[in-house]
Amino acid sequence: MRVLIAPDKFAGTLTAVAAAEAIAEGWARRAPADELVLAPMSDGGPGFVDVLHAALGGDLRDATVTGPFGEPVAASLLQTGEVAYVECALACGLHLTPEETRDPERATSTGVGELVAAAIERGASTVVVGLGGSGTNDGGAGMLAGLGATALPAGALGRGPVGLTELREVDLVPARECVAGVELVAASDVDNPLLGLIGATNAYGAQKGIAEERKQAVDAMLETWADATDRSLARAPGAGAAGGLGFALLLLGASRKPGVELVAAAVGVEEEARRADLVITGEGAFDFSSRSGKVAYGVAAVAARALQPCIALAGQVLIGSREMRAMGVESAYSMVDLVGEAAAFDDPRASLAALAERTARTWSR
Repeated sequence: MRVLIAPDKFAGTLTAVAAAEAIAEGWARRAPADELVLAPMSDGGPGFVDVLHAALGGDLRDATVTGPFGEPVAASLLQTGEVAYVECALACGLHLTPEETRDPERATSTGVGELVAAAIERGASTVVVGLGGSGTNDGGAGMLAGLGATALPAGALGRGPVGLTELREVDLVPARECVAGVELVAASDVDNPLLGLIGATNAYGAQKGIAEERKQAVDAMLETWADATDRSLARAPGAGAAGGLGFALLLLGASRKPGVELVAAAVGVEEEARRADLVITGEGAFDFSSRSGKVAYGVAAVAARALQPCIALAGQVLIGSREMRAMGVESAYSMVDLVGEAAAFDDPRASLAALAERTARTWSR
């Protein structure tokens, strides 16, 4: 039996690569004769560069960039020929700021622009920016400052959304000159616009630390930013990705591609699914949000096109069988249900391996 293992990260516990290895380890204990093909996945968020490096090879290039609050951060980008892959979370990710000190109204995405500039300086003619897991909500103003954009008052673009409140003038020409002749691709797992009820602030601000009573004020800050640049692009699908980094990339002429589809094509998931007898995906929490461009839903769609069954292994399963089948997943299995919440978090790799071993009893033939 040939089994394709294509999980996402288990947020906060396992990278996608580690999750795939743990599933394979446990499955092999129960079904050692099965042929296991590992294809770790990403939707463009944390782990984007690691997953692509595992699949494509290439060179990891180190760079020190500006972190969310101005501190130097060690980051990296992946270069394969003239194509570079940049992960925004490495420069402005939520994980870079301890929960007790988060201040999303002042966090900047400047380091993302510096990573893009570093890729161009090293000869990239195409730069793919993975969007997800950001701790910023500045509409990408900081990213554009990192590429050379300026504003009045001076420095307004690099101070988070609060810096946009008194914005009088913006000059994007230096940033556009920096990326001239370079194909930019925004790899996004969401299609939210920049502003409004389903925009960056209202949809994702809470997870970055924006209090409910501050959402209207922060959304107004981004509205000022949109009015100073291009209000029409603020309504484009994906403009609200990663706290508005999608909007900034659109201002530079980037195209947008779903992160799951881009990674799936890079790692050859379609071809492997056609050759498999079973497809396994996974993520930390398998719930209703999994349908919104997430890895589990994307891998299930690939399995369906290949006419192969797809199952999911997760930290927690928070939907019923009817809902999961509507997503194309035959069955989903929970680490917490098998080993308990404490064990699942204390030793996630062993817990996921144990879950895979138990699941192989049902699915391996």
